[in-house]
Amino acid sequence: MDVLKQLLGRLHPLLVHLPIGFIILGLLLQWYDRKKAEYVKVIPLIYFWAGISSVLACITGYLQYQGEGYTFDTVKLHLWAGIATALFSFLMYAKLMELKAIDFLTKIPLLGLSIVFFVLISFTGHQGGNITHGEDYLVEPLPNSIKTALGFETYEEKEIVLNDENWQNAMLYEDVIKPILNNKCLSCHSPKKSKGDLLLNSEEGILQGGENGEIIVEENPGESQLFSRLILPKDDEDHMPPEDKTQPSKEEIKLIETWVANGNPFDKSIGELNLPKELFLSFFPQKLDDDHPAIEIIAASQDSINKIEQTGIHVDLISKASNFLNVSCINKPLFSNSDFKTLIPIREQIARLDLGGTQVTDSIFSKLAMLPNLTILKLDNTSVTGQGISLLESQEHLKSINLTSSKFEGQYLQVLSNFKKLKKVHLYKTNVDTNGVQTLSDGQILIDYGNYQLPVIPSDSIVY
Repeated sequence: MDVLKQLLGRLHPLLVHLPIGFIILGLLLQWYDRKKAEYVKVIPLIYFWAGISSVLACITGYLQYQGEGYTFDTVKLHLWAGIATALFSFLMYAKLMELKAIDFLTKIPLLGLSIVFFVLISFTGHQGGNITHGEDYLVEPLPNSIKTALGFETYEEKEIVLNDENWQNAMLYEDVIKPILNNKCLSCHSPKKSKGDLLLNSEEGILQGGENGEIIVEENPGESQLFSRLILPKDDEDHMPPEDKTQPSKEEIKLIETWVANGNPFDKSIGELNLPKELFLSFFPQKLDDDHPAIEIIAASQDSINKIEQTGIHVDLISKASNFLNVSCINKPLFSNSDFKTLIPIREQIARLDLGGTQVTDSIFSKLAMLPNLTILKLDNTSVTGQGISLLESQEHLKSINLTSSKFEGQYLQVLSNFKKLKKVHLYKTNVDTNGVQTLSDGQILIDYGNYQLPVIPSDSIVY
């Protein structure tokens, strides 16, 4: 019997759309037919079927309420509004059919009843949506400032802040687990909205559990609903958070598992629990992109970029977080010193410049000195010898120069030691002695001669 009750109850989300469709169709036909009166016999029939389908929706909805474990407080507004909608459907049928048994309806204007009917079906549907998706479903994507102005309670995102210095002293629950729960779970499990009678905003709520009992079995993540529901398939009805909510990352799920496996402590640090550093590395500050200066720069004119790209030169942003540009002549091998003038309009935004395989010569150095934020420079497979490269000494941000397969000469190598921020120079297949200088500026600048060879391993001798 319970199986049949659950099966019929789960038909509710399907059947509930029938009365909505009938009612909206009836109201639209009323408005469309207000002058011609061509559908006076059809519209009452539509409302009659709206009433029949509403009754079925009410029955299946009640069975779903009983079979799925909803509390009455959760469904009561939707339930009573659904019953009222069913009754009102038959009321509209009686009004339009002018049934004598309900004479009092003749005194009520049809327009007034129609407006009330529309409000009623809207309210009923809204309450059903709140049960399925939560009261904040429509406003959830909005910024917290707007949600607050609209009267919705908000929970600010809490960032997990760890680094090489503090990670062992950080409290596992307060500094790691609590922010995860706050960011991924409190939209449904807070004092504002305690779905399943479960509160995850406090130690007491977590330990108490919800209507299905405790959510943590100490030191047993697999039997603990707090963890086990996170790893269910997203389309599983028991998966948490719901599929339409923001999902925790695999690193966050692993930390929840680790916390439960270690007895879900609320007052112990990561160091006290002797947990491996690898669990927390994804929350450490990420290394900054060193392909461009760590400064802000105004965006280049899109018109200028378009004109440059029309010549065959590729231009794109290094990242969405910066206005610095990557410029490449990979598709313009005939680029020469005289073509450099096309880059002048965006000279301040150029951080990475690839002139590899082009026709540039040593005269290009005087022009490259005009790029104040140049960071990565590629001159591989060109005829540059290095004469005049000293003109780049004033570059504040230049970190890497690729001269692979160029005609660079060893006599200009020591000039590079005067470069302020230079870290690496690629000199594979140049005129520089590979057995000579390996670093410059007391090891600050690495000279990379390439031609790497992997060590021979036993499997290399196997013949297949």
